Amino acid sequence: MPKYSIVVPFHNEEENVTRLYDRVKDVMEHVEATFELVFVDDGSRDRTYRLLEEIAAVDSRVLVVKLRRNFGQTSALAAGFDHASGEFVVAMDGDLQHDPTEIPRFLAKLEEGYDVVSGWRAQRADNFMLRRVPSRVANWLMAQLSGVNIHDFGTTFKAYRREVIQNIPLYGEMHRFIPALASWYGATICEVPISNPARESGQSHYGLSRTFRVFFDLLTIRFLLKYMTRPLHFFGGLGSVGVLSGGGIAIWLLIHKLLSGHDVAGEHAPMFIIASVLIVAGMQLIGVGLLGELQVRHFFTQSHRSPYAVERVVRMRSSEESLLR
Repeated sequence: MPKYSIVVPFHNEEENVTRLYDRVKDVMEHVEATFELVFVDDGSRDRTYRLLEEIAAVDSRVLVVKLRRNFGQTSALAAGFDHASGEFVVAMDGDLQHDPTEIPRFLAKLEEGYDVVSGWRAQRADNFMLRRVPSRVANWLMAQLSGVNIHDFGTTFKAYRREVIQNIPLYGEMHRFIPALASWYGATICEVPISNPARESGQSHYGLSRTFRVFFDLLTIRFLLKYMTRPLHFFGGLGSVGVLSGGGIAIWLLIHKLLSGHDVAGEHAPMFIIASVLIVAGMQLIGVGLLGELQVRHFFTQSHRSPYAVERVVRMRSSEESLLR
């Protein structure tokens, strides 16, 4: 079993595949420890997979995972983590905006005893208004909501202990929030400054729309961190407020009717409607909380499900390429 696994997802990166492989291989060969390179093709439509296959044919340390379609970066990383066998796992992008020569700094922090080492793009080369400002706001909010005091949640360039990353379910676009999720499991986290060179070739897959999606993910993460194992505390609390408020209004209307004898339904019809809606909505929220509790129980007892579908896994054996699956 190798000591280190380097996981890199690719999507239409034919111009960068070979150069990234050469650079990562050169760095890891100087680390003086066993390693493997886990390259994930996330449904590329260009020659990315063909090049990865050629690399795997000549280097037995390379494992190529080909996904059936483009599942997204989070799922591609999940596929890489599931197929990695190293004691320590390093994840990075395949567009050469992460410098492989900085990998030893991550490994040194892991050796010190940290569970998660996150990269920090202290000096970013992105557009100031469209990328850097929204990123700073999102990172500040994430730090406040999660209680994890790091500067950069968004970068993929991170390193993990295998047992930590295996405990974190990845889906949607949650890869950028791995430190926050890991903190829920009690992981120790630190960060190291990294460079952020401009993309050398190819086209960026990120746009302004991705920034807006991050803010919705922040709400999800906040809910998960605080109520992941006790959803009834959240929905039940809101439901109880609704039921008590609606019940209070209904009791007041009943007392008013008994004491005055007036046609309360005619005089206070809007109050009747409000009371009914509050009671019904409150009961529904409590029911949602109970269903959430059942889902939590199911989550901790069900078999593992992957958010991706693998078409094939390629690794050279001896002098020939063989299909493992």
